[in-house]
Amino acid sequence: MTGPAIAPAYAGVDELRRVARELLESGEVRVIIGWEDARRGARPVFITDPAEADKLIFDTRCVHNLVTYLDPRRDHVSELGRIGLVVKGCDAKAVAGLLRESQLSRDHVVLVGMRCGGVLEEGELPEPLALTPENVAPRCYGCDNREPTLTDHLLGEPQPEPPRPVMTIDERVAALDDLPLEERWAFWTEQFSKCVRCYACRQVCPLCICERCIVEKTQPLWIESAAHPRGNFSWNLTRAIHLAGRCVDCGECERFCPVGIPLSLLNRKLQQIVHERYGYTASDDPENAAPIGDYRLDDQQEFIK
Repeated sequence: MTGPAIAPAYAGVDELRRVARELLESGEVRVIIGWEDARRGARPVFITDPAEADKLIFDTRCVHNLVTYLDPRRDHVSELGRIGLVVKGCDAKAVAGLLRESQLSRDHVVLVGMRCGGVLEEGELPEPLALTPENVAPRCYGCDNREPTLTDHLLGEPQPEPPRPVMTIDERVAALDDLPLEERWAFWTEQFSKCVRCYACRQVCPLCICERCIVEKTQPLWIESAAHPRGNFSWNLTRAIHLAGRCVDCGECERFCPVGIPLSLLNRKLQQIVHERYGYTASDDPENAAPIGDYRLDDQQEFIK
């Protein structure tokens, strides 16, 4: 059953501004990374002056996963010193992923968690909207982390389940699975043929953290860099497998794709396979090791021929 309508602005914004101000004034952090209101909707903001803490917002337009700014390769961010980061549940899962893979020191970041009832599928709106089946981000329905546990400050009020979207991601994956193999191949061939190899999906993903991406290695040349079907298949499938069991369902890769490739379907399918095979689902527990980086003697190996 669908719960009550989710209000466009969430409770806890005044508390968020107070906590941010106190963290900056005390020197506990050097910068707060959160969201602010802008002409085209919510956008990331870096606040270093306590007097500017009132810029912070939290509503249904706050779609960005801000954890991408914790990427250890972003020197201009790490040079700022200790960071205060505002996170939703899916964002907290990404932080856990970085901690799990030793890409982040827990002492380097103060996490301000916001209880979240879902976000809009598209956040570039001048005013926040109440969530409906037509506008809610499909990934938000069935979210298991609306109240993040990996936090130093947990703000806001408990939120109900967001409205059920017209078609959930799992239903879309199931519809694809029901197609004959030839039709599924044709579907993904058409989708990947649109790829222009801009790598926006890689750049925005908080867990694409390789110091040197495989597409940049030319000796040997593992993946062709030109935007044609063979290279596009290799790139998109390699990246999806790299994220198997690590993807946190933030949806940023698909949201930033300039040609609209439904990357969330590919990521969710691999999530389902990892869960069926290993009983694993990404969480905001840093000790919950992902199968891709955790070998056990009782792992299923019947796929090895």
